[in-house]
Amino acid sequence: MNSFTVRMARWSARHPWRAIVGWLVFVVLCLGIGSAVGTHSATTADYRVGEAGRAEAIAAEGGLERRAAEQVLISSRSGPFDRDAAEAAAEDLTARMKRLPEVAGVADPLLSEDRRILMVEVALKGEERDAKDKVDALAGQTDAVAKAYPGLRLEETGSPSISKGVDQQRGDDLALSEKITLPITLVTLLVVFGSVTMAGVPLLLALSSIAAAIGLSMVVSHLSPDAGVGTNVILMIGLAVGVDYTLFYLKREREERARSGGRLSSEALVELAAATSGRAVMISGLAVVASTATLYLASDVIFSSLATGTIVVVLVAVASSLTALPAMLVKLGRREERRARRRAERGKPARRTRDDSGGRVWAALLRPASRHPLATLCVSVLALLALVTPLAGLKITEMSRDTHSRDIAAMRVYDRLNAAFPERRVTHQVVVRADAERSGEVGGALRELARRADADPLFAGASRVRTSADHRISALELRVPYLGNSDQAYDSLDHLRENYLPATVGRVEGAEFGVSGDVARYADYPAHQNSKLPLVLGALLLVTFAMTTYAFRSVVLGLIGVVLNLLSAAAALGLLVLVFQGTWAEGLLDFHSTGSIGSRVPLFLFVILFGLSMDYQVFVVSRIREAVLTGVPTRQAVLEGIRRSASVVTSAAVVMTTVFVSFVFLHIIEMKQIGFVLAAAVLLDAFIVRIMVLPSAMLLLGEASWWPSRTAGRTAASSAHPADGRPAVDVR
Repeated sequence: MNSFTVRMARWSARHPWRAIVGWLVFVVLCLGIGSAVGTHSATTADYRVGEAGRAEAIAAEGGLERRAAEQVLISSRSGPFDRDAAEAAAEDLTARMKRLPEVAGVADPLLSEDRRILMVEVALKGEERDAKDKVDALAGQTDAVAKAYPGLRLEETGSPSISKGVDQQRGDDLALSEKITLPITLVTLLVVFGSVTMAGVPLLLALSSIAAAIGLSMVVSHLSPDAGVGTNVILMIGLAVGVDYTLFYLKREREERARSGGRLSSEALVELAAATSGRAVMISGLAVVASTATLYLASDVIFSSLATGTIVVVLVAVASSLTALPAMLVKLGRREERRARRRAERGKPARRTRDDSGGRVWAALLRPASRHPLATLCVSVLALLALVTPLAGLKITEMSRDTHSRDIAAMRVYDRLNAAFPERRVTHQVVVRADAERSGEVGGALRELARRADADPLFAGASRVRTSADHRISALELRVPYLGNSDQAYDSLDHLRENYLPATVGRVEGAEFGVSGDVARYADYPAHQNSKLPLVLGALLLVTFAMTTYAFRSVVLGLIGVVLNLLSAAAALGLLVLVFQGTWAEGLLDFHSTGSIGSRVPLFLFVILFGLSMDYQVFVVSRIREAVLTGVPTRQAVLEGIRRSASVVTSAAVVMTTVFVSFVFLHIIEMKQIGFVLAAAVLLDAFIVRIMVLPSAMLLLGEASWWPSRTAGRTAASSAHPADGRPAVDVR
């Protein structure tokens, strides 16, 4: 045994304190360097996709981009609306806001149609993505005016304050998620190991891996900008895989310790675990990394940020399991050996180390597959296909501002703003770039466009045409009196793009034009993802097939892995549609259905699940292959391998599910959907695919499961260990 994992484990076992201290130093350095360089956040330009993105880029080139804005509503606290007092407050507020360095301008106060609310709009300087950092300065002035006019209510809303509220809510939600996840994970590990010390090891290594990954992600963000979701995914994936990898390793070391009966040293036991589970952990980690890397093909800053966070935390978790974990196991093993010697000196019997090699429960669960593999395979696959059927009604949309939780104060004010000023609910920005000598022609075409929109009930008015200093770029804003996620808002966008623009600006020779704005973004983003979906899924299937084939030297198992992953992911997505596109589960899961699934959810599910499923696939099939390499018939090896690995796979699935389920308690609807679908996918994969479908398929295929490899047959006669019964391990 001289593989990379074994060499790493051997060094750590021989120098445990160096390995442990080295790991802690690594974690501290990652955090220190990350804090020193800071996080490079994605800019507004990084989010631009589709026609909306191109239009925004053109507008920015001419200095005509839409500025982030805050709206302050002035109304009466009680009784009739005092308009004179409100106008005085608006004048005071305007003067205060104009003095702020963050403010680009303040519009004239606007009175609502019912004459009960006065609105003051404040435009902010700088990038749209940075506007939320300037909210506090504006809110301070709003509060000051509110105190000066106690009879009036002043409330502030706008994209910046809503973004700030969402960030605060996300932070509170993640804190709640940690409070739920950590205790349940610890209890699960206590049940698995029966020891506080052994249960604490996976949790400690997972948390330290997360800490190191957060620091490293700050450094990596200077190569691939962070979209604000990196920490979320590091916490979610890091705890799941960090505990899983450690759990796989620990369980194998415990199993070998029980089997050896004290005949092997802690160092030897660690080497055995490294040669088997250590190799599986490394392959699983590389599979997750390779699968997740396909997200970069989506050409989207959010998916790139998700991919970066996942890759960093998985690599760090693998490193901890190959370095710090063997050292900790040796230290704990030596302590057990000392205790055993003291008990022997006192004449007490040695404590028995639990050999969790399966039991009656798992024998019962495997009985259908072992006795009736064809029937079990058919029933299991049909059950999964039944869950797939809701996918026929899948509706994918970009989750808009209107879907945010109303627990955010700015969202409640936003609702009142929309009710009082319906004509300002949505704004389309039409941007045109043409030669400077055609500026007059472009202006005339935009004014004609505005006249046509005025006659359309989907629109509520237009702004004046603005032109850049060099007369090359012009912009026109059109208002829509409908919410951004309404059918009417999308219809108005279609009218613009398909009818009005071609008939007006489209006739200007050499003109380049497009429509931007919130609705345009909501429409273009899913379209962009759909265009990238075949490329990403194709690469994902190829990577999964290649990794599985390499791991087990079997094309058949590679194909089985791809099919099973597709089946479990599609079934989980169908279950998501069933739950979240309807309204029946709203009270149960505390959400308001949008009648759709977030545009990022399906692709994220497929990529992450394909990677995580490799954990179970590699661990389970590795146990089967070990037995086959010793000459055990495939049928017996399948049943024995799955029985011996069932408890650890179940424990890992419970931990992973707990982590993902905790995200269902978040307020952000897309995070709820991601947490739910990943939890469902893990449960289906662990309890249906790996316990029912996989063994049934391998039992039916028999020796053909290993085609074209003949390694098993060649090594059957020479690889057994008659002395202790341990299987030989292929560590190539």
